[in-house]
Amino acid sequence: MDHRPGEPAAVAANALVRQKAHSLGPAGQEWLAELPARIGEMERRWSITVGQPLPGGTSSYVARARTRDGRDAVLKLSLPAADFAGQVRTLRLARGRGYAQLFAYDLGRHAMLQEALGPSMERLRPAPRQQIETLCAMLRRAWSVPRAVDPGPEKASVLGETVGRLWESLGRPCSERVVSLAMVFAGRRAAAFDPDRCVVVHGDPHPGNALRAPTPREGAEAGFVFVDPDGFLAERAYDLGVVLRDWCAELKGRDGAAAGGLVRSYCALLADRTGVDEEAIWEWGFLERVSTGLYVLDFGAEELGRPFLDTAELLACRPYAQ
Repeated sequence: MDHRPGEPAAVAANALVRQKAHSLGPAGQEWLAELPARIGEMERRWSITVGQPLPGGTSSYVARARTRDGRDAVLKLSLPAADFAGQVRTLRLARGRGYAQLFAYDLGRHAMLQEALGPSMERLRPAPRQQIETLCAMLRRAWSVPRAVDPGPEKASVLGETVGRLWESLGRPCSERVVSLAMVFAGRRAAAFDPDRCVVVHGDPHPGNALRAPTPREGAEAGFVFVDPDGFLAERAYDLGVVLRDWCAELKGRDGAAAGGLVRSYCALLADRTGVDEEAIWEWGFLERVSTGLYVLDFGAEELGRPFLDTAELLACRPYAQ
């Protein structure tokens, strides 16, 4: 560990977190400035010692910690823009079933203490199909979280509005064909919205949010559990669309037909392992790919956001687009 409890930690948020903080204006800059003192405050309150920050993430500072009785843990301090209350609610209700176990939280300070986990699936890099099958098993477990809130704004309509607004404000960084198709899919998923068929979705179940459970336990039967849930109500196909959204590296260098064929095969695998409609997964996956690319470009992460839009251009080609 780096310092004595109660003393400010030497803090360096990663580059993406700093970018995201600065994009929030004064509130984000204040969060960065107060981060060392906030760490010291949580150390005193929870009787923990905070160590080295963990890699990855775009919206929070995450670091190793140790409790007074010697138990390993992780401290997470989220940016003020994140839906922190939704994350806490989901983790609390999950009670470790498909998710990290929650030890303590402070809603006002956007702070939580949770179980220490192993490396992410993204870092371990099993084959794509193995990742997809494991994520499906994890989601089947995670979708059992009890419903505790009424449906909020319908997600597809929100994403459709976001795509249109950011496409214009960012100077139209992808083709009109891509945006038009994303809007069509947003309309279809909005029309299919049925609150009675919704579950508590993770909201962002990509391999970077799937961490290895260090020891076998109930709720971690797949060997991994999720962190950083958004925890809102939506159809199951939404989470599967997020899984389909990634794989930009696997598509690099392919033409439209080859890229479309590969992603369609991933989509069929997701549908087969979950019993969810394949076309619904495809539509959410494309909408998420476009909205994520624009969202990430909006806070200045060009290197991270551009591959989503470039691969959307490939997938917008027939015969795989619709």
